[in-house]
Amino acid sequence: MLNYISNSVYLNKKNDKSNVQETLLFKEQFKYLKTAHSYHLVDPSPWPLLASLGAFMLTSGLVLYMHKFIGGWQLLTTGFTLILYIMYTWWRDVVREATFEDQHSITVQKGLRLGMVLFIVSEIMFFFAFFWAFFHSSIAPTYNIGGVWPPKAISTINTFTIPLTNTFLLLTSGATVTWAHHALLARAKKHTLVALIFTILLATLFTCLQGLEYVNAPFNISDGVYGSCFYMATGFHGFHVFIGTVALIVSFIRIILNHFTNKHHFGFEAAIWYWHFVDVVWLFLFINVYWWSSK
Repeated sequence: MLNYISNSVYLNKKNDKSNVQETLLFKEQFKYLKTAHSYHLVDPSPWPLLASLGAFMLTSGLVLYMHKFIGGWQLLTTGFTLILYIMYTWWRDVVREATFEDQHSITVQKGLRLGMVLFIVSEIMFFFAFFWAFFHSSIAPTYNIGGVWPPKAISTINTFTIPLTNTFLLLTSGATVTWAHHALLARAKKHTLVALIFTILLATLFTCLQGLEYVNAPFNISDGVYGSCFYMATGFHGFHVFIGTVALIVSFIRIILNHFTNKHHFGFEAAIWYWHFVDVVWLFLFINVYWWSSK
């Protein structure tokens, strides 16, 4: 019996030794496959293809719905639902790569920062086009609208009511989100969460007041060039406020789950950059579209 046990132990040790040798030999043979860089090579993902399909369904469904085709509304809602689902799953994958897989090295973070900067620049180009249309129509108004700006038939919104209140709310939210960022850098989690709660509440209140402004506005988007420029610029900005609010809510949840440190929190930092961009755009909208254009 003892001989059997000793022989088994000897064989197990021999097998373990041979397995180690085989592993070392395998690594030696395929060492050229190792990457010498710190970039993140993402795994194959179905989300880009599905996101393109969802965007196609959304835009096609919207056009069909506006032309009252049968099935247009169903195609629109299906595409919208698919995009929402892909946004969640794709965001989930990126969070997993950044936290549990530890794929976001310093080099990867630099690339992400550059990507966020380029994204904000592309958004600036959107608003540049809207402001171009606005100033083109307002600085040299044509005879079609009475030769004056705003057009004679338009009753503008009082600058010192909801627009001024929203300016105060948005600038205050910019201060509170900066407070949250500095609190995170100082490892003060409680202060970070409190500041983010204030920011999210202010952002939500801004969106509600802008919706109230739209409901009670004395003109609509079909009222000539003034209505088109006003609703396109302010509405697109309101959409950005909504997206920024969602990003801050996600950052709030991730802070609760301890996904961020004082040196590794680019997801939160990107949301802050986006929010400050929203603040600056609103200042231009308030000064030009509300105050300068008011009668």
